[in-house]
Amino acid sequence: MKPDSVAASSDQGTPVAAAPLWATLVATFFGIGRLRPGPGTWASIATVAIWAAIAHGLSPSLRTPAAIALAALVTLIGIPAATRVARASGTEDPQFVVIDEVAGQLIALIAVPLAWQTFLAGLILFRVFDIVKPPPVRQLERLPEGTGIMLDDVAAGAFAFIVMHLLLHFRLLSS
Repeated sequence: MKPDSVAASSDQGTPVAAAPLWATLVATFFGIGRLRPGPGTWASIATVAIWAAIAHGLSPSLRTPAAIALAALVTLIGIPAATRVARASGTEDPQFVVIDEVAGQLIALIAVPLAWQTFLAGLILFRVFDIVKPPPVRQLERLPEGTGIMLDDVAAGAFAFIVMHLLLHFRLLSS
């Protein structure tokens, strides 16, 4: 095995080709995807915490563009990483791939006030839309490989973003 790859096994436990280390680190969000129970929830919580720390260090005028750029970057890097890890694992959407939750959670937090209430609401809204998968979220999941893995969570993040901003607009959520 090459030193820049990580061994994988299929759902049946049979070894398959290893994914490159970079892809495994990205796809599992540096190992968070291995946490149990609920690796997606752990990844979302970590994303909220990391974004809160980053956003507090940015000037208010840079927060929204930074969140958009970061979500786009995570999505663009996540697609090939998720593809490589899914191929290596022999499953369409391995449960330990959580980079999709990172992208979706970041989208849910775009342009929200920096307050624990908005962070908690964004976390809950994203996880609900990610789990329930209303149309067209479920349909996006059917796209091939990393594209499907990533884009269903991007759509769930967009749903959470819309609901979050409606709650803020109508002052149903205080910040």
